[in-house]
Amino acid sequence: MAELPPIREVIARHGLSASKALGQNFLLDEQLLGRIAGIPGELSGAHVLEVGPGPGGLTRALLRAGAKVTAIEMDARCLPALADLGDAFPGQLIVIEGDAMKLNHDALFGGEPFHVASNLPYNVGTALFVRWLSGEPWPPRWRSLTLMFQREVAERIIAAPGTSAYGRLAVLAQWRADAKLAMKVHRSAFTPPPKVMSAVVHVTPAEAPGDMSARTLERLTEAAFGQRRKMLRQSLKGVPGALGALAMLGIDETRRAETLSVAEYVALAAALEK
Repeated sequence: MAELPPIREVIARHGLSASKALGQNFLLDEQLLGRIAGIPGELSGAHVLEVGPGPGGLTRALLRAGAKVTAIEMDARCLPALADLGDAFPGQLIVIEGDAMKLNHDALFGGEPFHVASNLPYNVGTALFVRWLSGEPWPPRWRSLTLMFQREVAERIIAAPGTSAYGRLAVLAQWRADAKLAMKVHRSAFTPPPKVMSAVVHVTPAEAPGDMSARTLERLTEAAFGQRRKMLRQSLKGVPGALGALAMLGIDETRRAETLSVAEYVALAAALEK
């Protein structure tokens, strides 16, 4: 086990400060970081993708768990601190300077399966999450997603139909994956403390229901929840074939988006594709 200085000392040594523009908030509690790294299960020898490692708090916890980490960081200020981690764990860490939104994540691992574990930058977290959920074909190359979000976003991912948090994210996360709230994290654990509480979501792939593209479901939920206070006959009238599909499936067009179950959205999307 490599002897490493406290993360706070690493931040001071390299003159780092969290960038609001990059959505950064650094976690310093190594016990907490170790618990997060343990959520995916056994990682010894496994490939792990981390987006936005910053000074490397979660990175060191993953490396200590025996993972082979590929970290994508666009903040050049953090690269020297990550290089120190690479020296402490020879052969376990690859750091790529760049924008995770512009990279092919599967290609980074040469077709090998991988886990994703990240304290995601707030400004790109949701977009990356939707991208991982929307891949074709299914099951994906990733074996699990262990992701830190603002608690409000985390609750939207695991929300049940009929609740105020239920929406597009819940449908996309739950139609062919299992999503759960793994841990709540108090704002005081971060430097600087964000204005909101956070939570870690753990997602694992499940069997895809039927032969249907994720893009069709995305378009359907975008329309339905884009006007969630309106009846389906209004919110879906711009989606070709949607009103006919509602009638064919016996779904009352006067219902609102949040009342439909994930299974009903899947059935609607499948009907549209036919």
